[in-house]
Amino acid sequence: MTPEWVHPGLLLILGAWVLPFLKGRFKRLAMLLLPAAALVDCLLMTPGTYGEVIFLGQDLVFGRVDQLSLVFSYVFSIMAFLGMVFALHVEDDSQHVAALTYAGGALGVVFAGDFLSLAVFWELMAISSALLVWLRREPAAVAAGFRYLLVHVFGGLLLLTGIVLHWSQTGSLAFGDMGSFAYTTAWALILVASLLNAGVPPLGAWLPDAYPEATVTGAVFMTAFTTKSAVYVLIRGFAGTELLVWLGAAMAVYGVVYAVLENDARRLLAYHIVSQVGYMVCGVGIGTELALSGATAHAFAHILYKALLFMGAGAVLQVTGLRKLSDMGGLYKTMPVTLGLYMVGAFAISAVPLFSGFVSKSMVVSAAGESHMRWVFLMLTLASSGTFLHTGLKLPYYMFFGRDSARPRGRELGVRGKEPPRNMLLAMGLAAAACVLIGVFPDLLYRHLPNPVDYAPYTLHHVTSTLGILGFTALGFFLLLKHLDPEPKISLDTDWFYRRGAAPLLKFARGPLARLESGFVGEIYDFVMKRPVLAVANLLHNLDTGVVDAVALSVGRVTQAFSKVLKTTVSGNAQHYGLIMAAGIVALLVIAMLAS
Repeated sequence: MTPEWVHPGLLLILGAWVLPFLKGRFKRLAMLLLPAAALVDCLLMTPGTYGEVIFLGQDLVFGRVDQLSLVFSYVFSIMAFLGMVFALHVEDDSQHVAALTYAGGALGVVFAGDFLSLAVFWELMAISSALLVWLRREPAAVAAGFRYLLVHVFGGLLLLTGIVLHWSQTGSLAFGDMGSFAYTTAWALILVASLLNAGVPPLGAWLPDAYPEATVTGAVFMTAFTTKSAVYVLIRGFAGTELLVWLGAAMAVYGVVYAVLENDARRLLAYHIVSQVGYMVCGVGIGTELALSGATAHAFAHILYKALLFMGAGAVLQVTGLRKLSDMGGLYKTMPVTLGLYMVGAFAISAVPLFSGFVSKSMVVSAAGESHMRWVFLMLTLASSGTFLHTGLKLPYYMFFGRDSARPRGRELGVRGKEPPRNMLLAMGLAAAACVLIGVFPDLLYRHLPNPVDYAPYTLHHVTSTLGILGFTALGFFLLLKHLDPEPKISLDTDWFYRRGAAPLLKFARGPLARLESGFVGEIYDFVMKRPVLAVANLLHNLDTGVVDAVALSVGRVTQAFSKVLKTTVSGNAQHYGLIMAAGIVALLVIAMLAS
């Protein structure tokens, strides 16, 4: 860092460790000031290259500042602030330290100008976000956290292997457009690692597995950083990769289909993260200026409205302890403010006109149409309809309206529900205001995009066609309402393979592998390690008792004899002490002259 440039990620990472030493209002004030300072820092930046360090002969750049990195830094800092407002009532310092470190790591990825610093912040994000799952301190959360961390460590190893290969082939660690290295092994490994963090199927089952198990406030942070930092890396390094077009389109539909099967509110929302990130990945693959700007704009809008949705579901979990739609209902009477704010996020993700998703998602869909990708256009439109069906209609209906599931158990209507703490409502209100502000005034977002945008979302055709799709979706929902009742079941995703794969591994470890260890390996260990170590230990023991102890005893005897001599000099007479000092000085002078 230099005086003219301070890394906003380090502000959060280092500042997070101050919080445990603060109490009461000072702690809550610091929780807000840290992300606010990071946002101001980002807003004051000017494009350029900062924070350059020479390491092993390579230029490491911790501060590559341009329009792309700036727009992501703005929304990451805003999200860190909203998340801390939402978490003000939480007394667990560990959660706050992990959350701010996570946000700081995401900012580190955004400003990284080389692959090595990118990898460092990439892994910091994985560790700190895993803590947000573990800190829920429930068996399911601990297990999900370990699976989450193992998957991301594997992705980090892929990334690091790709970086090493790229370095060996090019002699450079610079991070930029990878198009000239397309289809090399290094290119493929870095791409796969990025797709894993983006949650692209079949590599994305970690997302709906871990996010619903995180703490109420931790899950809000997790919706923002991991997948969107991966989208940033894809935009920076893999724009125009055709494979991403179809992966993104399939991803958009995949998330919607799995959301149909879900009964867990936060797991349903997690699958819609998969779906919405699919639009961004598809936009990166299309690679036109409109598509890349659309992917960037949709990442910005998605962070805000998805955080709002998770805040709403988290508020219900906070005050009722419920997360299954089949256990909810009737909460609209006791949580009307939460319902209203949640619906803003639901309209935003469903691309309803005057909300943020309408002005960002449509850019990617229009880019697919302009590129004459009919099937991609159709898939993205279908996914948008499915998003409204489940996030905009099904989830709020069964969570807040519908049948009050408390009545069959003899409990009164509304007993389980009340509005959450005021700081949670304030965070939801700020996020909702941002969703509306961007939807009504899209130029507030468009002016910060990396490419000039000549796109008008509010055309008569676009508005009427969108309203038509949404209207028919709502009609279908109410006509088929009886068939959409949530059921208490578990949907299997691709995580089934590594979950079930652990069982034969453990069986093998307890059977043949255990016998191999106790037999062949045990004999080798006994011959190569145990016997030589014991022999050396016996030799050292004899040396200690025969030599070291004898030397120590001799030194003790000499010291004791010398102390008796010194004792005779202690007479209490100052003259005697002066003579002894003089004799000592003379002796030192004689030794010095002889030495010269």
